[in-house]
Amino acid sequence: MSRMPRFHFAFAVDDLARAREFYGGLLGCPEGRSSGTWVDFDLRGHQIVAHLAPPRERADVASNAVDGDDVPVPHFGLILDWNDWHELAARLRAAGTPFVVEPHIRFKGEAGEQATMFFRDPAGNALEFKAFQDEAQIFARTL
Repeated sequence: MSRMPRFHFAFAVDDLARAREFYGGLLGCPEGRSSGTWVDFDLRGHQIVAHLAPPRERADVASNAVDGDDVPVPHFGLILDWNDWHELAARLRAAGTPFVVEPHIRFKGEAGEQATMFFRDPAGNALEFKAFQDEAQIFARTL
């Protein structure tokens, strides 16, 4: 049986306890191995690793205009099932999470129509979670 490859993504954080609260608590990612300087999280089967890094000077984050939104670059996240996306959006709103781009439908009526939202973790890393009602639209170029 063939399995879809899993991605591994390592990123800098300035506080492991806050990373654990955010990724483990708010996003519900089970914790894997860890040390005093990093923590593995299971992001729905994908391995993300928060590495403790000294606070750094953060220049203004770059962004690109996408369908009227100012999308932060770089960012990472997941493509969720439609209902899971709505449940996460509700959980983030209930927790008072500030959104960089509020949850909404992007490319409405066009190729690639999707639900999307952007927010930051406590260290300032940008995340995008999205969903498609029709998964054939994930890489669609035309309707």
